[in-house]
Amino acid sequence: MSRDIYLLSPTIRDETISLPMIEFQSTSNSIDFSEVDTLLFTSKQGVKEANKISKEWQKYPSIVIGDATQKEVFKLGGKILYTSKKFYGKDLEEVIKKRFFNKNILYLRPKVISYDIASNLSNIKEAIIYKTSCKRYNLDSKPSKNAIIIFTSPSTIKCFLSNFKWCDDYRAVVIGDSTRSALPSYIQIYYQADKPMIDSCISKAKMVR
Repeated sequence: MSRDIYLLSPTIRDETISLPMIEFQSTSNSIDFSEVDTLLFTSKQGVKEANKISKEWQKYPSIVIGDATQKEVFKLGGKILYTSKKFYGKDLEEVIKKRFFNKNILYLRPKVISYDIASNLSNIKEAIIYKTSCKRYNLDSKPSKNAIIIFTSPSTIKCFLSNFKWCDDYRAVVIGDSTRSALPSYIQIYYQADKPMIDSCISKAKMVR
């Protein structure tokens, strides 16, 4: 059986049908860098939004989650202090406690986050610089019968289900633990990527029969 693969991330990838679920909107026109010596980014979108607001962020070394975020920092002229390969806020929290407890960190973040890393660390202050919202689709855009749907965040699940009814012949692929936990109970057939990366999601989707 041939199954179309739908990618709900804004990222475009070969061998998938792009159906982005999330839109980004800036929520600030300035960033206060006073008393800060290090920045924290948990997604490449945060880097893009910071760069729109002020190029001053480039002066500060950044702690980031994931290779995609690191790549965006370098692309836009920033510097990397540390890149977490584990992709989860809890893991990064432990690293900061052990290695960067003496840094004054500014977390440039979206309005809604899946893990509140700053609540447990006294050396982090936060600035909300953007928010996400669901894109709206009509029923003509609904995925085809037997489709594989790649969810790349809890928000993509929420936005997809606000647009379309889940069909029993669909199959879900999730990027990681927090996304898997956000699946409603009626989505019982799903597959989790071996690594929390879009390319790994696509590889997993190709294995689904």
